[in-house]
Amino acid sequence: MEKLTNKEEEIMQALWKLEKAFAKEVQAELNNTVHYNTVSTIIRNLEEKGYIDHKAFGKTHQYYPVITKEAYRNNFVGKAMTQYFNNSYKNMVSFFAKEEKITAEELREILNVIEQKK
Repeated sequence: MEKLTNKEEEIMQALWKLEKAFAKEVQAELNNTVHYNTVSTIIRNLEEKGYIDHKAFGKTHQYYPVITKEAYRNNFVGKAMTQYFNNSYKNMVSFFAKEEKITAEELREILNVIEQKK
């Protein structure tokens, strides 16, 4: 699974939210901040990459995700873990703690989740 560009991820976020949509609906979900032709081109690229598929309605197409948000997230987080944190969740959590991106309360919540799984 290849990493998507920022714009491709934006389109995928819209499709994951909408579940199925025509290009105009995706554009509307993006608050019309991306030109229709750009949305259409990115959708075609995502389809070529195997992230989405479509159902034809005459000359128009309704698109839907083939790759789930969870599958993409798991792949992306897994690669980040390997490339940046030596496959160590401890290193990753420590990084966020040092960067003040996670609070002590959030860490306690994570510990509670871990303890409940035991």
